[in-house]
Amino acid sequence: MTQDDISGALDKSKNSRPPTEVLAKPSRRTFTAQYKLRILQELDAAPPGGQGEILRREGLYSSHVCDWRRQALAGACESLARTRGPKPERAQGQTRKIAELEREIAKLQEELRKAQLIVEVQGKLAGLLGIDLNNGKTV
Repeated sequence: MTQDDISGALDKSKNSRPPTEVLAKPSRRTFTAQYKLRILQELDAAPPGGQGEILRREGLYSSHVCDWRRQALAGACESLARTRGPKPERAQGQTRKIAELEREIAKLQEELRKAQLIVEVQGKLAGLLGIDLNNGKTV
């Protein structure tokens, strides 16, 4: 091997670098309840050895099927449908926040009641002393 052969091989390896472009982060796949049920039915009806073919065709993992079967056994079809509400920990956080705000409202209403009582007492005291609160002069 000559020096030219070695330098030519090095030049080729420098030019054959993998692309440095960063690809966008792929999004997580979601499956509808109908799709999950259809796949479970296909897998149940498949002959021995045919389940792997179905999984490859659909691009699924056996863990998907295990999870879907567990969900189906736990709560029939309702558990297969994704809920679109707040997550349970968020719902608990919202409940906690609502309770906290209700306590604050009750506290502020009590403070308002006390302030109104004080104003009422001041008005009666001013009336007993003969002070006109509108003008600030004694009558």
